[in-house]
Order: sequence, then structure tokens, then C-alpha cells
Amino acid sequence: MEKHEFEAALHGIDIQPVVPVDPGDSLLLMDLTATNAALNTKTFTSTELFSAWVEDLLHRKGARYGIGGYGEHRTIYARAERFDTGEEPRRLHLGIDIWGPAGTPVFSPLEGTVHSLAFNNIFGDYGATVILQHHAGGLVFHTLYGHLSLSSLDGKQEGQAVRAGEPIASFGPPAENGQWPPHLHFQVILDMGGRKGDYPGVCRYTERAAWLANSPDPDVLLRLMHRAAAGTP
Repeated sequence: MEKHEFEAALHGIDIQPVVPVDPGDSLLLMDLTATNAALNTKTFTSTELFSAWVEDLLHRKGARYGIGGYGEHRTIYARAERFDTGEEPRRLHLGIDIWGPAGTPVFSPLEGTVHSLAFNNIFGDYGATVILQHHAGGLVFHTLYGHLSLSSLDGKQEGQAVRAGEPIASFGPPAENGQWPPHLHFQVILDMGGRKGDYPGVCRYTERAAWLANSPDPDVLLRLMHRAAAGTP
């Protein structure tokens, strides 16, 4: 599904913020491609160095969050073997990442139900993960929240109702989020393909058309990329 089609389907529907953002907050557009010479292999292969790099960058730029990554071809996935199975490695990102402090609260943008949840505890994976299902604008679709705190899984069960704007999770520390700098991976998924608690957030470049069609631009719900691209509140 193209972005404009997803936008049209949700036109007129009240969408709540996924993370707290104030009008004066600065958002930094993050570049995690090979063109970013400041991010080298030594840095992104070490969780500690990578986390320090992100924290320092946000501090220097005076940004509350770093944001970006939908459809981005990233070298950072070379840090984990799970992205290098098969002849072609997986490098194309299917969601938007919001980089910020561990403990940052996460809210449901729409009413829905808990589809599934899991602790994907493998290096480079999502860590604690929550997936919601939504019925809106004549569509049935899902939102995936990855790299969460383990406490985000507490008290949840499949089929549980979720209100729009309800707190559902928080950014997890590396020990709970798959060994990444604290951030939220936010992804829209039309067809889960029978999966529960997990869904690929990175695909092979040559297969991008099909994967991006099933995971339309999540900024339709976030509505933050224009602010980050502008570099001003």
C-alpha cells in the first residue's frame, strides 16, 4: 500500500501521539546509511559505543529524539549475524526508529487490541515486543513496537482492548531490547502472515517492493518526519 492510500484510509480519524512530543521539541533526522562517515563499524558493532554515539549526537544537536529510517538501506545490521543469512543480507529498514532515553513512554495511536507479544531475546533482535491490531478507515492492520522494556509485557494478553492514547510500553535498555541503543522501532503491518510476537523489520533490498507494500510508511501515524526534516520545531 502506498503512503497516500494509507493516509486516505485514515483521513479524519483522530490519531494520538506514539511518544511524548512538545511543540518546542527539536527532532533530529538520523542517517544510519553508509554515507554517514561519523558512524563506523567499530562504533555500531559495540552496543556500548553505539549507545554513547547516539546519546552524544542528540545532546550536541539539542534534540529530544532522533528519528528516521523508513525504507533506509543501513549498514548497521552487519553487527548481527541474524541479518546475514542467505546469499543476500537484509539491510532495508521497514519501520521508523525513534531514538531516545530508556524509559520513554509509548502510547497507542489508535484504539485496538493486543495481537501478540514476545521477548525476542537474541542479539540484534527486537527484545521485548508488542503488536497491536487496529480496525480503522475500513482497514485491518497492525502496529509493531520493538526494543521495549520487559515491563512492557506485564499485564498484557492477546485480545486485550487498548484505547487510543493509552500507555502501552516504554523504551527498553540494551539488556532488554536486543542489545541496541534505547529506541522504539515502530512499524505498520497489513498482513502478519500468521506470525505472532514478531515480524521482520528489515528485508533484502531486492525484495523491498513487496515488503514495503505490506508495511506502509508509519509516519502516517507518527506525523513527525516533516519536523525532523525541517530541523526546527
